[in-house]
Amino acid sequence: MAYTEIMTGPDAWAPYDTYTQVTHALCNSHLLRELQAVADLAPDGEPWCWATQVADALRELKGLVEAANEANLPQVDAALAAEQTRLLRSAARLGVRQNKARSTKIMATHHALARRILDRHDDYLRFSTDFRVPFDNNAAEREIRMVKLRQKVSGCARTLTGARQFTAIRSYLATAAKHGITFFHALVQLAEGRAWLPTT
Repeated sequence: MAYTEIMTGPDAWAPYDTYTQVTHALCNSHLLRELQAVADLAPDGEPWCWATQVADALRELKGLVEAANEANLPQVDAALAAEQTRLLRSAARLGVRQNKARSTKIMATHHALARRILDRHDDYLRFSTDFRVPFDNNAAEREIRMVKLRQKVSGCARTLTGARQFTAIRSYLATAAKHGITFFHALVQLAEGRAWLPTT
């Protein structure tokens, strides 16, 4: 299957990069959790942590995007976005320097995180330049949650046909929900032979 659009991955797992024909974006909710883990390990009484500054800049950029969307603007304020991007990158550079020795496993992890933020900052910040891109990929994870829950309860799908039917129904209901149709009404219409179909 060939993907030619934007793919928002949950993290920077290397196999995602084999999809060379897509434009990549990375999930910022995952990044915020990683940054919080770094901040939690900062020495007591330390007034500043590079990871906190990166997280604050991300949240500020998210706020700028939300404000632009509410005002029906095609893009965020360029000067404000540039300032937050500068703060993010400068903090990540400090993170690289602080953990350059990589003398412990924690330092190596923090160094890799800061390095990744610098190397992939366009992918992390794509949501701020292309409003089609979400801040995170939580919606995608919610859609597959029921599949994993069914697997947890039943152990597996007994047949390939059953698995296909289950995923078709879940996909149909998820699409209906995005158009304001409740699961109950979608299923009733389907059972009555009046299947709801999206207009676009």
